Amino acid sequence: MKHDKAPISPSKILIWTFLFIGAVLMMTPIIFMFSASFKFNDQIYDLALISDEPTISNYVMLFQNTEFVTWFLNSMGVALITTISVVFFDSLVGYTLAKFKFAGRKLVFIAILSTLMIPTEMLVIPWYILARDLGLLNSYVGLIFPGLMTGFGVFLMKQFFETLPDDFLDAARVDGMGEFKVFMTIAMPLVAPALSALAIFTFLGNWTAFLWPLIVTNSQELYTIPVGLASFSGEFQSEWEMIMTGAAVATIPTLIVFLVLQRYIIRGIILGGLKG
Repeated sequence: MKHDKAPISPSKILIWTFLFIGAVLMMTPIIFMFSASFKFNDQIYDLALISDEPTISNYVMLFQNTEFVTWFLNSMGVALITTISVVFFDSLVGYTLAKFKFAGRKLVFIAILSTLMIPTEMLVIPWYILARDLGLLNSYVGLIFPGLMTGFGVFLMKQFFETLPDDFLDAARVDGMGEFKVFMTIAMPLVAPALSALAIFTFLGNWTAFLWPLIVTNSQELYTIPVGLASFSGEFQSEWEMIMTGAAVATIPTLIVFLVLQRYIIRGIILGGLKG
């Protein structure tokens, strides 16, 4: 038995049209970035997506004549270490604030929330003075220490841990589990969507970070990808074809992360919005 398809309403057509226009606007810079990576320097301002003489020489030069591989590894190391640290420590603090009652708990939470209202640009000077006094300038530790914990992560995880029934945790405690084991084996798996979303946002944020790595490093061996690519731009001339090529390569890990984990991103945002 055949069913007649319902006609598409004008409102749906309007929504799809806006979504298509938005998608085109979002994708256009990325498409031109990849297109420019296959062009010579004198063709870089040609708006044609496919050059008459496409070349892979930019990629060859990027990997053979620059420190791009080192920058890539530095960015990957910084992003992975900060992500692991944020997921663990922010969850630990969020769990403590959500499940334990102690004097000053609300004050501590308000103090952590207040850090969300301070722009990163205002924190750079205190971070720099602290790194200088501790001898961390131009070092890997100096690169990662500001991102080891975040107020947003603590806030997000506290909201999720508050929704966990205390009965689950109490049952584990009655069975003789220690508090840290309850946290790791009972509580953490139950907030997996939130952990995934927090991990993805933290990784992408640190992968693309520019201001702090630019300030704290002064040798090419410690540059991350954004800072390294900025070094291709000079006062009188910029190597745009190399910048576009490096940016294209740097985009690939983020695309892979998004394509593999996009359902966790969407689910984490939805749940975070509902619980926030």
